[in-house]
Amino acid sequence: MSLKAMSPSAAPPEAADGTLTPPGSWREPDSHFLTVLDSAWYAALLDLQDTITSATVGFWTERGVRFGHLPVTTGSVSSPMGLGSDSLPVKVDLFGAPTYLADSMQFSLEYLCRLSPRGAYYLMPSFRGEAPDATHLCQFFHSEAEVPGGLPEVMTLVEEYLRHLVAELAARHADLIRAAAGSLDHVESLLDRPRPFRQLTFDEAVAGLEDDPRFVVHEDGWRNLTRAGERALMDMFGDFLWITHWDALAVPFYQGQDARGRALNGDLLFGPGEVVGAGERHVGPVELTDALRRHTVPAEDYDWYLRMKTRAPLRTAGFGMGVERFLMWLLGQQDIRNLELLPRVNGRTILP
Repeated sequence: MSLKAMSPSAAPPEAADGTLTPPGSWREPDSHFLTVLDSAWYAALLDLQDTITSATVGFWTERGVRFGHLPVTTGSVSSPMGLGSDSLPVKVDLFGAPTYLADSMQFSLEYLCRLSPRGAYYLMPSFRGEAPDATHLCQFFHSEAEVPGGLPEVMTLVEEYLRHLVAELAARHADLIRAAAGSLDHVESLLDRPRPFRQLTFDEAVAGLEDDPRFVVHEDGWRNLTRAGERALMDMFGDFLWITHWDALAVPFYQGQDARGRALNGDLLFGPGEVVGAGERHVGPVELTDALRRHTVPAEDYDWYLRMKTRAPLRTAGFGMGVERFLMWLLGQQDIRNLELLPRVNGRTILP
């Protein structure tokens, strides 16, 4: 697909040499907001965020998937509950009641699937307890959806969503993307890529990496990939690579399993590494109870989740995409902290 004929709605604000470069003002968080006021980079970022939002709404609306207005507080964290996760929950005291700022709304989206026959989605902030670095933010925007069906169906939806998102962004902001990333080759490559994206099982990925300890971490009964391992796989097989069927203990307890005991999940690698995580859930309470036991997660903490699956068992699958990580790929950026309009760092008050 050629993008040469595409005309963005407005030319991007850029430097005299035609490039668009982040000012790095997140390093001075107390004065960052003043830099933003005169920054071509952040004006462009706002344009991209607006298009991502409208394109996301359009994609799901066309498919009859419903947007839910969900709270940002929860009593049940999701993403940090895997032994292989590098994420921590954010616990707060809310007028004397211990609660969490949502790391994901996957559980609530599963709940909404019982109300919406074609599924539910949202686009809103997620909160994580780890310190920020080049690929992690304390608060980031999460594009998540949950739909009836299994892992193959949701992986297909992820690929359709990404193609739709990138086509919309290229149609409206081709010059802006080129000014930041240096070219549109990566955009054209995605839009021209054969369907479906390439897939490797986790076992195949480990074999391809020759189980090198730089790339594969062995724990007690499960394995994980390092960031260097993700990069090595993309160097070998290219971007937009699915790694599926991980060791069950390396992923959160809510992921279903196949007959071999491997997780029904997939991580999509592109740009900085994992950008999308997808998975199929346990259908009923028996499988879920067993998974909680194996992951040593107290069942009483998820009593409501068990009761929902007892009352309304349903096969669903879902995914979450980190919007800022997606933008790292789109704009050719190496540091995710350039993609926050207003930085947020745990343990520090930053205004506005």
